[in-house]
Amino acid sequence: MSTGTKKDNSVENYELLRKLSLEVLGLNLFGVADILPVRDSFLLPSSLVKHYPVAISLGKEVLLSVLEEVEGAPTPLYFHHYRQLNNFLDRAALQLAAEITSRGFLALPLAASQIIDWNEQKAHVSHKKIGQLAGLGWLGKNNLLVNPAFGARFRLVTVLTNFPLKTDQPLPFGCGPCRRCQLACPARAIKETPEQFDHIGCYSQLKEFRRSGLVSQFICGVCVKACYGQKGLKDYGLEG
Repeated sequence: MSTGTKKDNSVENYELLRKLSLEVLGLNLFGVADILPVRDSFLLPSSLVKHYPVAISLGKEVLLSVLEEVEGAPTPLYFHHYRQLNNFLDRAALQLAAEITSRGFLALPLAASQIIDWNEQKAHVSHKKIGQLAGLGWLGKNNLLVNPAFGARFRLVTVLTNFPLKTDQPLPFGCGPCRRCQLACPARAIKETPEQFDHIGCYSQLKEFRRSGLVSQFICGVCVKACYGQKGLKDYGLEG
């Protein structure tokens, strides 16, 4: 592919993929991140990631109706929904990557939920970090990405690409005085700042949920329900 004096179509390309993602593929969130500063943290060969200067972050809403019965612990219903959302995101990422590839550029979709390093509980990339860089939200007190509209009530997937795209900017921390997630957390792992989050306490609680047979994966959903966002308030008439 030639570069030279080729016209910069990054804004046009961005709008094309954004429209495809939100209006055709059924996603709720779309953003683009400059990943040059964080590529060294990826659990991927440097010979592979060097081709990708940007990443597309895609998000899909976790339904409030599924979270309704989550009270202090995850449920089989939430677990099923969680897996279906991951499948949905993986398919959408593949379709978006195929569209980019058809235009003569590289695109690499990365699974929404696939642990590569079990000791550190890490995937190929941190979808949360990519989403933060793509302006989809801030790192909340609950150590999850928090979006103004959806709160923490969404799942993410990532597509790496060299398709010319304008990039978004991270949002400032916006939890303010809200402590809903702190009050709801069964592990008491959530503190006043994201930096104080008790990762060990949280993971211990996830292991207990799995050991007790509630779910067969390390998930919770309690703080996700607590952090429902303005989308929930507006659409479902919930009180703030």
